Amino acid sequence: MVKFSKELEAQLIPEWKDAFVNYWQLKKHVKKIKLARKPKHVPGSNCHFGRSVFDPVRAFLGRILGRTRNTGNKPEIIQVKSKISVGEEEVQEVYETELDQLFSEEDEVKVFFETLDDELNKVNQFYKSKEGEFLERGELLNKQLQILVDLKRVLSDRRRKNLRGPPGGGSGFLSRSNSSLGGNSDFSENKSEYSDSPANSQADEVIAALPGKNGINFVNSAKPKKAAAMAMATAMRIDIPATTPSRTIAAVTSMLWEELVNNSKKGGGGGGECMINRKKIECAEKMIRGAFVELYRGLALLKTYSSLNMIAFTKILKKFDKVSNQQASTSYLKVVKRSDFITSDKVVRIMDEVEALFTQHFANNDRKKAMMFLRPRRHKHSHMVTFFVGLFTGSFVTLFAVYAILAHVSGMFSPPKQAAYVETVYPLFSMFALLSLHLFMYGCNLFMWKSTRINYDFIFDFQPATALTYRDAFLVCTSLMTAVVASMVVHLILLSIGIFPRQADFIPGILLLCSLILLICPLNVFYRPTRYCFLRVMRNIVCSPFYKVLMVDFFMADQLTSQITLFRHMESAACYFLAGSFKTHRYDTCKSGKQYRELAYVISFAPYYWRVMQCARRWFDECNIDHVANLGKYMSAIVAAGARLTYARQPSQLWLVIVLVTSFVATIYQLYWDFVKDWGLVNRKSKNAWLRDDLVLKNKGIYYGSMALNFVLRVAWVETVMKFNIGMVESRLLDFFLASLEVIRRGHWNYYRLENEHLNNVGKFRAVKTVPLPFHETNFAR
Repeated sequence: MVKFSKELEAQLIPEWKDAFVNYWQLKKHVKKIKLARKPKHVPGSNCHFGRSVFDPVRAFLGRILGRTRNTGNKPEIIQVKSKISVGEEEVQEVYETELDQLFSEEDEVKVFFETLDDELNKVNQFYKSKEGEFLERGELLNKQLQILVDLKRVLSDRRRKNLRGPPGGGSGFLSRSNSSLGGNSDFSENKSEYSDSPANSQADEVIAALPGKNGINFVNSAKPKKAAAMAMATAMRIDIPATTPSRTIAAVTSMLWEELVNNSKKGGGGGGECMINRKKIECAEKMIRGAFVELYRGLALLKTYSSLNMIAFTKILKKFDKVSNQQASTSYLKVVKRSDFITSDKVVRIMDEVEALFTQHFANNDRKKAMMFLRPRRHKHSHMVTFFVGLFTGSFVTLFAVYAILAHVSGMFSPPKQAAYVETVYPLFSMFALLSLHLFMYGCNLFMWKSTRINYDFIFDFQPATALTYRDAFLVCTSLMTAVVASMVVHLILLSIGIFPRQADFIPGILLLCSLILLICPLNVFYRPTRYCFLRVMRNIVCSPFYKVLMVDFFMADQLTSQITLFRHMESAACYFLAGSFKTHRYDTCKSGKQYRELAYVISFAPYYWRVMQCARRWFDECNIDHVANLGKYMSAIVAAGARLTYARQPSQLWLVIVLVTSFVATIYQLYWDFVKDWGLVNRKSKNAWLRDDLVLKNKGIYYGSMALNFVLRVAWVETVMKFNIGMVESRLLDFFLASLEVIRRGHWNYYRLENEHLNNVGKFRAVKTVPLPFHETNFAR
């Protein structure tokens, strides 16, 4: 049977851990009470006369008499009183326990109940604050939903009017909106056309009712109904986040247009009108739907918080009764059950209301469909995944041993053959090897994050039903490497025995083509949600800064900065097949070309450039100067990478000095950002010397060792300026080894980066995302 402390640790909400009852501290106090009540050993009292046959009778009578005393009219041994505490911001009800004379002289019991009171007050106050926060959010969402429903009704009336055709001919609002979905269509045509039909008069009533009904106040709302409707129609604005290129361009254009309009207004010119179209209404509906999902998730978490704390109080009080041989839990549990986090039914009522509203407005009255959004299923663990991981791991080891033996027997790495074979095999197969290593490190990250209760699904905004687990990551890694090594064995066998030697060089290309087909395969096989999520994130990265930068976007872009060698191998592989080198076996065709050499700069700069654009976009969105400083870090990395590439082609004393200076500056910049910004360490005022106050791992030495390891791996660039006199195979192996070290460093960096992000969420009790809303309770003016 699992201990409750383990069960509580597994079920509590990680971001709210500090707000839960500290069951472990209370348990320690109970143990101290137990030790204090043990009879002390008196020296010289070792003699005893054995057990008596009447001992069981005495024990039975003692229990009966004790039970009789407890069921009598004896006053309660503890009294829990509620008091009103006036704080700086609000008045709070706090609980305080008064002990009977039986316990008043025991210091450990006093400390236990003082701690218990503090924990009860903490839980109660946190629950009330979160309940109030969710209530306020629910009221605001209700208003937003009502505005959305009313605006959709207006658009529906417009559609009916346009289908009948306006009296004066011409095209109405929706016809223009449908012909240009991304365009900015005016909500109103003109005043005469606006007031012609009964549909318009119904729309006027809907629009005019918005201010009073939804708490949205508009300037000049005291005008007659139609005038107020026109004022609202031209003043209503829907704020859609610029998350896509079209929205980003539209937002920048709108901002520039508003500046122009404001300037023209100051000069006496006319004003512009706010545009509302069907596309914006659809985006607003999606935003409100997401906000309802997050609200429901927060309410479910608060409900779990209440039930887990109630169980914890019950368990710890029963432990106290067992140690003290008293029935103190009954009195205290009555107070716990009367506290707000147990008696309040507001959370349950709001959850029912959210379910009803979501089913009606976002699921076409299909409750099953609504529950799929509100209560997504968790990922089910399968033992078959673990079985296949073991199977592919064994296959990989076996095939690699076979490959090593065949390579040695066939003499493929001997001087006459090694040049041709290495140029064929190394770029493509090392690319897959680096990718597999990165997947393996990601699987290790997932395992460590899960073991240390870091909520990576919430941080990355992954769907629990489709997110990869560490077993899945290991399965992808081992299956990919098994396929790669199997291809290497087949390729080596065909070359060594001379069967289809020309066709054998197609094998690396076939492997690459199959991998690309599987990546974009539309069938729901081999983790399609994850594959498409990866493609979507890569699209966001490549198209930076036009897409809004999320946590998963810049996290993935950081991974790409550690895979520059992989991109260089992709360049080599593409040239190898596109230039026909696999047919002619002229391997210097690509490397001797000027375009190939110049493209190396572009490929080496691309990951850093994407991060620069992401930092610029985040600075534009958030106006945080730290993003500008982060941008400078990647610019220094671009300069250092360019200097090293040039030095590799033009080795001279001048370029050596430039490489040393630029790489040294970039390394210091990167180390500072790793330790201080990304990991949150090197805090001189921390209670943990040169670390931070909150640490997930208990052993501080791990953090110091990780900082030292990150420093060593960061300076691996020193090898690029050292000219080793080694052969081709050894040179390729050294390059692959250094690239693998950078991938390992990135996987090591990943854990502490997400640990720091998780602790930031814990410090702010942020367990639910705040979704921006399209409508705002502000005054709009023309």
